[in-house]
Amino acid sequence: MAEAHQAVAFQFTVTPDGIDLHLCHEALRQIYLSALHSWKKRFIRFKNGVMTGVYPGSPSGLLVVVGGYMTYTKYANLDPTLGLFNKLTTHLPISKYITDDTQQIIGGMLIGTGVWITIIFVMRNVLKSLLSWHGWMYSRHGSLSIRTKIWLVLVKLFSGPKPMLYSFQSSLPRLPVPPVKHTVKRYLESVRPLMDDEQYKRMEALAKDFENNLGPKLQWYLKLKAFWASNYVSDWWEEYVYLRGRGPIMVNSNYYAMDFLYVFPTHLQAARAGNAIHSIMLYRRKLDRAQIKPLMVQNTIPMCSSQYERMFNTTRVPGVEEDTIQHVNESKHIVVYHKGRFYKVWMFYDGRLLLPREIEQQMERILADTSKPQSGEETLAALTAGDRVPWAKARTEFFSRGKNKQSLDAVEKAAFFVTLDDTEQRYEPDNPVQSLDSYAKSLLHGKCHDRWFDKSFNLIVFKNGTMGLNAEHTWADAPIVGHLWEQVLSMDPVKLGYTEEGHCRGKPHPNLPGPQRLQWDISEECQSVISSSLKVANALADDVDMHIFPFNNFGKGLIKKCKTSPDAFIQIALQLAHFRDKKKFCLTYEASMTRLFREGRTETVRSCTMQTCDFVRAMMDEKQTREEKLRLLKMAAEKHQDLYRMAMTGKGIDRHLFCLYVVSKYLGDDSAFLKEVLSEPWRLSTSQTPLQQIDLFDLKKHPEYVTSGGGFGPVADDGYGVSYIILGEDLINFHISSKHSSPETDSHRFGSHIKQAMLDILALFELDKKAIK
Repeated sequence: MAEAHQAVAFQFTVTPDGIDLHLCHEALRQIYLSALHSWKKRFIRFKNGVMTGVYPGSPSGLLVVVGGYMTYTKYANLDPTLGLFNKLTTHLPISKYITDDTQQIIGGMLIGTGVWITIIFVMRNVLKSLLSWHGWMYSRHGSLSIRTKIWLVLVKLFSGPKPMLYSFQSSLPRLPVPPVKHTVKRYLESVRPLMDDEQYKRMEALAKDFENNLGPKLQWYLKLKAFWASNYVSDWWEEYVYLRGRGPIMVNSNYYAMDFLYVFPTHLQAARAGNAIHSIMLYRRKLDRAQIKPLMVQNTIPMCSSQYERMFNTTRVPGVEEDTIQHVNESKHIVVYHKGRFYKVWMFYDGRLLLPREIEQQMERILADTSKPQSGEETLAALTAGDRVPWAKARTEFFSRGKNKQSLDAVEKAAFFVTLDDTEQRYEPDNPVQSLDSYAKSLLHGKCHDRWFDKSFNLIVFKNGTMGLNAEHTWADAPIVGHLWEQVLSMDPVKLGYTEEGHCRGKPHPNLPGPQRLQWDISEECQSVISSSLKVANALADDVDMHIFPFNNFGKGLIKKCKTSPDAFIQIALQLAHFRDKKKFCLTYEASMTRLFREGRTETVRSCTMQTCDFVRAMMDEKQTREEKLRLLKMAAEKHQDLYRMAMTGKGIDRHLFCLYVVSKYLGDDSAFLKEVLSEPWRLSTSQTPLQQIDLFDLKKHPEYVTSGGGFGPVADDGYGVSYIILGEDLINFHISSKHSSPETDSHRFGSHIKQAMLDILALFELDKKAIK
């Protein structure tokens, strides 16, 4: 589609008089502007690297310290180096040219710089020590002890002014390795409600044997790794949990994020894509310049920002035994998929980022293209949806040379991937259940061949203007993608906006080169591999049972009146709902973050506790009094909060056991205890999607600007996946997934149990009666 002459910088013809050279000045101008943009970006990165490297110091602080030191020594008539510089200069061949004043200036600068570096070193290490204390997490909500208040003041004092995204990385403490004895004890406590006496005694014997024999040996190696590595978990977690998985990442690993629930800014697909793509590119620019404010708990306590580094220009590359993550520092294009065709779209022209209306113009050109897909092109992306080994072999055999390699490079090195979907999805008030379920399934897997599941994330824009994301999980966890998505949603309808006709604001560009159609040469043998991958992916997608529902009976506002943690309230409700659904308890996974530590990712909160089970049994017993149920609920909530705090502060169970297992495999020492622990299925996998930038959304004035949150596929074949997002004071959105093939599960049935469990727990507090009194 691109106009050929726009891509030609010069032409020449041979004549009797010699070579006649014709230069295209516009093309050369674009090359110059592109080079200028690249050098600006390199300079900004260099500057940010310097600023981050000296934080909490700054160049201005260097001038103050050096200037102050030199002024003091001059007026005090002191040698700033205490004679050291004089001794050194006697050994220099230029010593006779250095005057006393020059010596004093150079010496003052060197000593002042040394003092400045020492101050930075002290501040950074003091801050690291302060951040290693987590007693603040145990303060009651709304009240802080004197000790915690003093600690917060010291953290602010040593944090320095105006931090950039990566400023705190070197000041964050390392994730500690818990004692084996404590981990084993907490593990046994977590599985006690799931085992009968005989099963528990057997597991207790295995655990004690491990604790006394193999455990200390494995722990020694793990502590050695923790001493050298920035984080003793993250690299192994990325490698063994994600990159070495040989099954499909679609549904099993990738997750999705939804659009606004009740607001539809425009019905024009190209316009919605224009604003969204522009917003995402603006976010990338801020990310490149490290201008995104680091996420901080209570606006004071910094969290690790390392996961942001691979958000853009990143793809997962398949391998026969293990995949790899490919990241390039700079990418000036995106790749767009529409009706079986791939297009490369440049995001810069005239040395600047394309404006929303100009991006809409490019999307309109793609939508208007009537050309047919090349042979095998339409379902090509199914390779990323199926098993990894066939994709790895096909990539080596069919995509390592020629036009296929060039086109695949364009896809894999794109800033991100965009799908202009030819279906319509959105929340319909007249058909809320089916419309949301269909919307979620489309974001999770689509047609299995219209998303590039290996890319760090896919932006999906539907025919009616609704949109969403599908994200690959290896490079980062959901809160990182959520941070980007919140920025996009906050900019789209308000800051950028649309015209009355639904177009992006502004005007189309009269000379903007069109998108470039990617060229493929896909053999019949390759098409056979694509068909096999698509068959696997379709079977997986068809088995997914999704149910999404907005729970608007009450929200965190009423839960807080119950003096209960909203997350604990919901997790206990999920346990009650699961017991009513399956008539039994199960091992439950709740994702928690460990980003209070350097390069921290996640930890597991084992939400099915003895206390929670006691409460559920009481709820199922009609003879139990309301007072007794409330007492048990309070105990269960306190236990859940305690487990969550322990997970966040590096005292969790599962990552420690996982790393011990990896060490045992490296040493060739099999452990019956670890093998059994790591093979236990998570039949209830849960996660809260946090709203991280509350200031971006004024839900009191505009309650309609709420997102549906996001979700993921089921983790176990006979289990449930549950994601939820707490929005404002009165809304909680639930995303439930399971498999049709399991006779034990039904997402809609489980959803009805969740609703009822939430209502039944709230009823215990009799808030209506208290309000009447």
